[in-house]
Amino acid sequence: MIPMPRILVTNDDGVRSDGLRALADVLAPLGEVTVVAPLIEASAIGHALTLRRPLRLERFGERTYAVDGTPTDCVNIGVYTVLRGQPDLVVSGINKGWNLGDDVTYSGTVAGALEGALLGIPAIAVSLERTNGDFDFSHVARFAAELAEAVLKRGLPPSTFLNVNAPLGKPKGHKVTVQAKRNHVTSVAEKVDPRGQPYFWIEEGQDDWEPHDHSDYQAVRDGYISVTPLQPDLTNHKALDFVLELPLGTRAGVE
Repeated sequence: MIPMPRILVTNDDGVRSDGLRALADVLAPLGEVTVVAPLIEASAIGHALTLRRPLRLERFGERTYAVDGTPTDCVNIGVYTVLRGQPDLVVSGINKGWNLGDDVTYSGTVAGALEGALLGIPAIAVSLERTNGDFDFSHVARFAAELAEAVLKRGLPPSTFLNVNAPLGKPKGHKVTVQAKRNHVTSVAEKVDPRGQPYFWIEEGQDDWEPHDHSDYQAVRDGYISVTPLQPDLTNHKALDFVLELPLGTRAGVE
């Protein structure tokens, strides 16, 4: 008898998120789903790993666990403590809000899938456009299940994970995309607390996306689900020759 695939599900919105439950439910027919997610929301935490304090694992139900840490912590504890071995797939989401373009570097949702890729596990991150109303995860959840089934059957290239972003409502279809780029304008608001001490809020700036017909941002703006293959390797291979030609040498003690 062929064993069922093991699927590890995580997120950054926290173990109580309805997006997480929608994802776990739709993946259940594909294999044995185990949820290991942050105890509280860990959005915009990036690929952080907790090293300076102990982590606690709490059971929330059948095959559902919470870790008082980051999505990266959750994947590691899920693999090495809960499952005691690598799953066949890691899926992170469904996030309430897009993780597009350059913003993937901040995303805890993307970091959960990134950690899976670093561990040699096929992985997918799933995000849905933010809304002030109720979230309807049904369309993107069905697509995530279809994509997960395909990845379980065919795998992914080494050190590759997929970043999925969906518009609100029924999508027109899906497009394979590249990361969008934009000009970042960071806004930092300085205020004073009741004791006269300054404090700061980092706010979203008014950033303009660069036009690109094949970008993830353009796809979701046009009503399509974007699927972007990403990798942990951040090397700018086109810049290697430039760096090699920099006037460096024995002045810095380098031979």
